[in-house]
Amino acid sequence: MTVDQSSAWQPLKGVRIADFSVLLPGPLSTVLLADLGAEVVKIESPHGDPARSLLPGVFNTLNRNKRGVMLDLKDPANATRVAELMRWADVVVESFRPGVAARIGIGLEVARSHNPKIIYCSMSGFGQDGPWRAKSGHDLTYSAAAGAMSHSGSWGQAPARSGLPVGDLVAGMMASNAILAALRERDLTGQSAHLDLSIFESMFFCAATRHGLDEQVDLTGHLFPGNDLYQTADGQTLALGLMEDHYWQVFCDRTASLAGGLSECRDLDEQARRTRGDELTTQLKALVRSQTLEQWCQRLEGSDIPFEVCVTPAQAANSAHLRTRVRVAQQEDQKFVPFPVTVNGRRRPAVSRVSPRIGQETEDFFNELQSAQQ
Repeated sequence: MTVDQSSAWQPLKGVRIADFSVLLPGPLSTVLLADLGAEVVKIESPHGDPARSLLPGVFNTLNRNKRGVMLDLKDPANATRVAELMRWADVVVESFRPGVAARIGIGLEVARSHNPKIIYCSMSGFGQDGPWRAKSGHDLTYSAAAGAMSHSGSWGQAPARSGLPVGDLVAGMMASNAILAALRERDLTGQSAHLDLSIFESMFFCAATRHGLDEQVDLTGHLFPGNDLYQTADGQTLALGLMEDHYWQVFCDRTASLAGGLSECRDLDEQARRTRGDELTTQLKALVRSQTLEQWCQRLEGSDIPFEVCVTPAQAANSAHLRTRVRVAQQEDQKFVPFPVTVNGRRRPAVSRVSPRIGQETEDFFNELQSAQQ
């Protein structure tokens, strides 16, 4: 499964990005832009991005399509190279705590002094100002503080964390959107922009979008009995989406012959099912547990009921659907999932290079900058 380089979609070709960010949100924002054709240079300290050792798989995924430069920003001798980078870049992305970028010589004022039209994106936990600006945090704690952990995703269960770092992921995507908007504004007005993006506030946006800001909200109001994960007799996990009345009715019909079937509940509408949510959830769990995953797939296939088997990303990649859609790219024996869009039926973002070694192209890159100035 590969993406044809000759038909790669590169609408951002010519946009140049200096990426000083580490770990997940910042590198995600820039890899999305790199997938779309932007030239992204990842600038690392001699110690490298901590994700190299903490999350090597994540590092490799989020730093594909980037060139690698090493700079010791604590060494004043590198100020000339920082200036060259700022003059070269259309966009700078940094993910230090507020005040750190300025202290090590790559802050907004330095960037603007060399490039008055630069787009400068600061990604941090809680934002560049406010009483929480200096607080530490991780995806889990940002999500908790934003209200995203107050609602359960399963009927009758306490709130639980996601297996994905949702706040980090959303913040990275929002940053890429903001960068594109700022570039568009600069095209129209010639203005620079400082983008102050908070991971906490990105998650707050998501929580408020889904649950609103009403203190009196029913914490089960967004839940639907039958719209959940269920364990089968052989220990597999089945996802059922029985939210709408017609799906519920078809499910009851399809399971009427099973012991513990729900045929007597067939005509309960959505509100009635919520009223009896505890009872129905208990019955559904027992019912699904009475059959193996294969038996459920055979019973539900062709019913139009939304159901899926819970699989790993590697298993999903091998599905006939994703193979047909060509969503996995391979480069140097590594597999990646680039920006998932198809343009005009055949053009897709592609992967042209794997993640760089620390400082892999430092001298080549700065030699190119000097040659371009001559």
